[in-house]
Amino acid sequence: MPKAGVNDPEGEAIKGGLLSLGYAGVERVRAGKHYRLRLNAPAAEAARATAEEMANKLLANPVIQTFVIESVTEAAEV
Repeated sequence: MPKAGVNDPEGEAIKGGLLSLGYAGVERVRAGKHYRLRLNAPAAEAARATAEEMANKLLANPVIQTFVIESVTEAAEV
């Protein structure tokens, strides 16, 4: 997601569209991206650390964006 205070033209365009459709209560829209990763790691902590490293190096621009890793689960052996 864009950091607070960073211009979000996509969010503003979405807000304008919603307002033009009659959704008068929309005060703010922030647009972001969602990535879903499946990692092969020895433990959940290792997978989380790898996902964080990926986000810092490639998936997010830490100068203008923030990121959240929402969940890490261990897959059952098949």
